[in-house]
Amino acid sequence: MSTLKQASGPAYTRIYSVGAARGENAVPNDDLVGPIDSSDEWIRQRTGIITRTRAIAETSVIELSTDAAKEAVERSGVDPAEIDLVIIATISNPKQTPSVAAIVADRIGATPAAAYDMNAACAGYAYAIAQADALIRAGAARHAVVIGAEKLSDVVDPTDRSISFLLGDGAGAVVIGPSETPGISSTVWGSDGSKSDLVGMNHTLTDFRDGKAPWPTLRQEGPSVFRWAVWEMAKVAREALERAGIEASDLAAFIPHQANLRIIEEFAKQLKLPVTTVIARDIETTGNTSAASIPLATHRLLEEHPELSGGLALQIGFGAGLVFGAQVVVLP
Repeated sequence: MSTLKQASGPAYTRIYSVGAARGENAVPNDDLVGPIDSSDEWIRQRTGIITRTRAIAETSVIELSTDAAKEAVERSGVDPAEIDLVIIATISNPKQTPSVAAIVADRIGATPAAAYDMNAACAGYAYAIAQADALIRAGAARHAVVIGAEKLSDVVDPTDRSISFLLGDGAGAVVIGPSETPGISSTVWGSDGSKSDLVGMNHTLTDFRDGKAPWPTLRQEGPSVFRWAVWEMAKVAREALERAGIEASDLAAFIPHQANLRIIEEFAKQLKLPVTTVIARDIETTGNTSAASIPLATHRLLEEHPELSGGLALQIGFGAGLVFGAQVVVLP
């Protein structure tokens, strides 16, 4: 009787490169304050946002993802034909099927790579990194493109005061492959669906189709989400550091989901990060881009601080459905 063969892969993986694409328009607070009876000062104080990037009508999450992926692949030095896995974390696919990932894989020359979309909202990128790392080490793939991409301006209600003014559009991509040394730590991830009503869509597409509800848009219970993010996610971040076998003082950078600058700053206090740790604050000019926010923030951080290359970064995503994921990575 023949013995079944089972695949195995390299012991370690790492991120080779990062690419990014942001919406074409920089939208200042003053453009949004009228319908929500607010002010530029209030938005800056409560969120840290000065402007957010939003895409034009003709640009979908497919174009954003393709542009980000092309930059990442070019920077990686990996032949697109050697990319055999494309994962896109998004809630913004303009169609329920086919996947954005399959289209992007074709556009970057990675056919016939395995390709799929996944929905873990603002934790999506961290989830996708965990999957790519595990699949490569299991021998199911050799090189992967992981993309976090959103066009959240499609699900904005300009009169909503809970979240609409936070949201932006963009995509960030990385290439992941084998490494001789550890480059991606074990991931701490999970969810709490019992609190799924705290942030998410306010209606279903079928209710919209049947005329029972307007076009679904994002909503959140801001204070509850803030408390959960600061207190519970600080615990997750500490566990991620422990699993990685490092201390907060070892971190060159802290790259949390760009949800709110107040959350980011409180996070840093909770973790007792040293002054030498560079903290990503991409939200100030990009806004909250859900699954895209960590790779976009990583891209900007490396552009502004190239000396961070090769350093350790803690990244943590958290969001709708109260899903979360965190890991430590070596920056490319």
